[in-house]
Amino acid sequence: MRLRHTTAWVGLTAAALVAVTGCGSEAAKETAEEATKKAAETVTGADKIMAALARATDRTEQLGSAEVSMSTDLGTGAPIAMEGTYSWGDGMAYDVQMDTAAAQMQELQDAPTIQVLLVDGVYYYDVDPQASGPIAGKEWIKVDSSAVFGDSGSQAYKGGGDAGSPTASMKSLKYAGDVENLGAETVNGQRATHYRAVLDENDMGKFKDAYSGEDSMLGAMTGGATTMEMDIWVNDKDLPVRLEQVMGSMSVSMDFAKFGATKDITAPPAAQTADLTEAIKEQNGQ
Repeated sequence: MRLRHTTAWVGLTAAALVAVTGCGSEAAKETAEEATKKAAETVTGADKIMAALARATDRTEQLGSAEVSMSTDLGTGAPIAMEGTYSWGDGMAYDVQMDTAAAQMQELQDAPTIQVLLVDGVYYYDVDPQASGPIAGKEWIKVDSSAVFGDSGSQAYKGGGDAGSPTASMKSLKYAGDVENLGAETVNGQRATHYRAVLDENDMGKFKDAYSGEDSMLGAMTGGATTMEMDIWVNDKDLPVRLEQVMGSMSVSMDFAKFGATKDITAPPAAQTADLTEAIKEQNGQ
């Protein structure tokens, strides 16, 4: 049995530096003045973008949860679809239905979708009862996030943190360099402003290990990529309509249908779970 699973919304940290210089003759001075004026206009534009992203981040964080539809493509051209509730009000958690065939889990689940939970940095997969093997008599597979992100990367997902949540990704945008406003677009029937940011390995801080660490399955999935492009569409209520992320061969798209759809997301009873964390690590050479 080979288990494929992805979760890609990881919070990042970023930094940007803008510098303008000019000197020389009268003509050069004039050019420098024009450059300074243009730079000031650019800074003003950047300030507006950052202010808009900060408002969207704060508003999203306040609401604490949302109903989402998500698609992840690992570069195979066969996206894995997920749909359900994401919650980040008290640590990152989700309760979603994932496409069984796309995730290559037909051996464990006959239904077209499989329920997946994320609770305190641990993934749980609702499987059909198995007659034999390591999960015989169990209804759930348990996989710690360290099997996906490595030991260091997974720490950001535990202890009540919001790493992996939409709001964590949005927080990274307000610090990113190379951020631009691509104008108004209609997404899912809503008028929204499209923003784009590019983050490199120097912007990722402690989360770099989650993507490119030696023991990270996700690092292998992205081909060790060190640059990430993020797009976000924000509506007139300062809420995201869509969030997209591209890193190496992996791309993720998340659409938001409803905010504040909070519900309790809890781990299944321990007696009903089979922990395959170490087996997954061995399978992937960790």
